[in-house]
Amino acid sequence: MKVKIPVHKGEELTDQIEDLTYQGNGVMKVDHYPIFIPEALPEEKVTAKVTKVTTNFAWGQVLNWQSKSSDRVADPDQRYLQTGIAPLGHLKYPAQLKFKQKLIQDLLQKAHLAVDVAPTMGMDKPFQYRNKAQVPVRFIRGQVETGFYKRGSHELVPIENFYIQDPVIDETIKIVRDLIRQYHIRAYDEAKQTGDLKSIMVRRGYYSHQVMVVLVTRTTKLPHQAELVQGIVDQVPGITSIIQNINSKPTNVVLGRENHTLWGAETIHDQLLGIDFTISPLSFYQVNPQQTERLYQTAIDYAELDGNQTVIDAYCGIGTISLAVAKHAKKVYGVEIVEAAIQDAKLNAQHNQIANAEFVVGKAEEQMAKWQAQGLKPDVLIVDPPRKGLDERVIEAAGQMAPQKIVYISCNPATLVRDLQRFMDQGYQITKPIQPVDQFPQTTHVESITVMSRS
Repeated sequence: MKVKIPVHKGEELTDQIEDLTYQGNGVMKVDHYPIFIPEALPEEKVTAKVTKVTTNFAWGQVLNWQSKSSDRVADPDQRYLQTGIAPLGHLKYPAQLKFKQKLIQDLLQKAHLAVDVAPTMGMDKPFQYRNKAQVPVRFIRGQVETGFYKRGSHELVPIENFYIQDPVIDETIKIVRDLIRQYHIRAYDEAKQTGDLKSIMVRRGYYSHQVMVVLVTRTTKLPHQAELVQGIVDQVPGITSIIQNINSKPTNVVLGRENHTLWGAETIHDQLLGIDFTISPLSFYQVNPQQTERLYQTAIDYAELDGNQTVIDAYCGIGTISLAVAKHAKKVYGVEIVEAAIQDAKLNAQHNQIANAEFVVGKAEEQMAKWQAQGLKPDVLIVDPPRKGLDERVIEAAGQMAPQKIVYISCNPATLVRDLQRFMDQGYQITKPIQPVDQFPQTTHVESITVMSRS
């Protein structure tokens, strides 16, 4: 039976926008059939042209606005919306926080879970927060440019002020770009697989102000290396480390495995909740340090630690949560699949003289089963999984280990809701309102903290 689609490509429609999708697109409906319209906001009346039609939904483009939302930012910079740097840049910040709270509420409601969601914990200054940037280097209209790709394409939009990045990072990228231009170093050409420099990565410590510049090259040899390094040393405030990373593969992955220190230290340092962390080019380190401190402190508060508990931190990374928790617990066990991250975690524990944290390399689900077989009885389990959420075996092992409390730090509300239902099947109840935290202002991402206790 052929489904009747109520709109066709090229058709123009005038109607009210009803909602925002999790990607930040406005939703117009014709006979319950949704049309997703970028840059349109709820309560706005727009005339839109249908640009693409599928069985279940269509895409549209705003031709003009009949009325505008009071939550709309008057003149957002289109480059930020186009490139996905700030896909919510057209929505006022208080409304962004409500949007993130509602994302979680809607998914809970769909799953028939009667759980409260607290207002989103936002920032006083919801821009210039990122402590790390990775920008492509390309040759456009006769000169080397740095910027960001247009959404869904590999077309580079030249940008100097990235809006959500630490301004010192933006300034550093400009300095490096100008030196590349000065010494005629060839930018990477994706189509031809030629050129020397693929991208620039810059990290800056929020508290330490130490700066690391990573030059990602296609080739082993970096032309004008000495002049480039000297120029960076002379002009970049706080420069601590200059690294060449070699990535010869034609891939979307920014960094290769091979690093050469061209100047200064191999790493930089920064602090989180008073703990000093060593950060290498390949380290996973949260990009919004101010909100990360609030996120972790809330998780620690929710765990109600008094120094007598044994805690497991699944997906521990370089030990950012484990080491913060160790100050308040008897013993912390961390597991992480990335070997380099575990090496960093061990070094960070040693460096901070934290003796009650133990780290192992492994898949969380396999290690949890091993610990359970060894008779390890945690009081608290902390999980901070990637976007795909928890492997079912982690939840099963948790059910058998029976920690009194589980603290779930989530970066994806959809997998969070799925996993909460699975934990409930293992006899856990959600005991506090879920707390969303805005780690990435101006974007559609939302982190959250949920605490569960054994019923």
